[in-house]
Amino acid sequence: MIDDEKKTKRLALVASKGTLDMAYPPLIMASTAAAMGWEAGIFFTFYGLNILDRDKLDRLKVAPLGNPAAPPPLAAVPLGVPTFLGALPGMTGIATAMMKSWMRKAKMPSIRELLDMCLEGDVQLFACATTMGVMGVKQEQLIQGAKCAGATTFLSYAADADVSLFI
Repeated sequence: MIDDEKKTKRLALVASKGTLDMAYPPLIMASTAAAMGWEAGIFFTFYGLNILDRDKLDRLKVAPLGNPAAPPPLAAVPLGVPTFLGALPGMTGIATAMMKSWMRKAKMPSIRELLDMCLEGDVQLFACATTMGVMGVKQEQLIQGAKCAGATTFLSYAADADVSLFI
């Protein structure tokens, strides 16, 4: 007997970091999965919740301090120095501007645009209920389409995932 009905693949992601450079990976993965016809869900916890906060998502920054993968701001600066430079005043702004520039040049969507793509693709955006309580975040602060959910809700969702990632 041939099974003509294919099971829809499912992607489950955890986003725990709320910096600009860490907002892109889960949103790109989820929107791509949705475009491929997969089900996708992202559990936003701890600082990752900033990605869903309507007042914070347009102001996410790149933290150069303690980020050894951060490239030097100028080609003449040797590798390894960016970590040291990250401690200087204004470097977070410079690193953030650099990343936004790279994304524009690559014609990448903004974080808000990626979130819209996720919502249009029916990606489930789970806001960690525990984190919301700890950090005093209210449902009204989240973008439309994000839903407060406990770890048990997400684990039930992730239990049926074909691919699970912690980004």
